[in-house]
Amino acid sequence: MPDTTQMLPDLQSSLVCDDVRQEHNGKFILIGLFDALAVPAYPAVFQRICVVNRWCCGQGLYHQQSRIIKPDGVSVLVEGKEIPVKLDTEMATATSVEFFVNVRFDAEGVYWVEIRLEGDIKVRYPLRASVLPQPPVAPAPEPGRA
Repeated sequence: MPDTTQMLPDLQSSLVCDDVRQEHNGKFILIGLFDALAVPAYPAVFQRICVVNRWCCGQGLYHQQSRIIKPDGVSVLVEGKEIPVKLDTEMATATSVEFFVNVRFDAEGVYWVEIRLEGDIKVRYPLRASVLPQPPVAPAPEPGRA
């Protein structure tokens, strides 16, 4: 009879960054970690947003899903596919990396990164989107002055 031991894992971390690489030894390199977005104007399209999740202290096969929620707190801006999270023992870890491409943010505000496991929200954290302050414009020189 197969072992059907199930123990819900803990979400050890969830990070948002520009890109992720993996070394030959399996280590992940996260590039451009951020907790806010700032651009000169909205709408703005971000070519790539990565969400990296690390699960631990569980056992079994589960499905996770990452989403970015609009500032209204309800509407989904972008949603990833369900990703299997397999932990063979309670000492195992699982790292998932999702790439969202060409994500359009229509306005500044507080968006929400939401991580679900088996449909239940495990964490929801803010991703602030703001307008970069414009540098002051230097006054034009007066005629005849250098």
